[in-house]
Amino acid sequence: MDEKLKIKLSIADRVYPLTVNMSQEEGLRSAARKIEVMIKQFEESYAVRDKQDVLAMCALQFASQLEQKQLDNAIDGTETLQRLSEINEMLAEYLNR
Repeated sequence: MDEKLKIKLSIADRVYPLTVNMSQEEGLRSAARKIEVMIKQFEESYAVRDKQDVLAMCALQFASQLEQKQLDNAIDGTETLQRLSEINEMLAEYLNR
């Protein structure tokens, strides 16, 4: 069982104390860094007055990326199943000879 670890993540000039499994620490820290980079990019590119607006834009960006990956995987999964079905038919034909 993973040992619990207390960490603090800084996002948008706020500190968030969390208790996480050790296996989650690296992923959470990486995600926080990516959010900070995205915040900086939005602030430099757009005249944003409120951190809430920047955070909403970051959330939308990440959610959009996740949705697109899921759509891509669904398409790829369909193609993979079709290919496996074709291979299965070829094997059945070969074995029936």
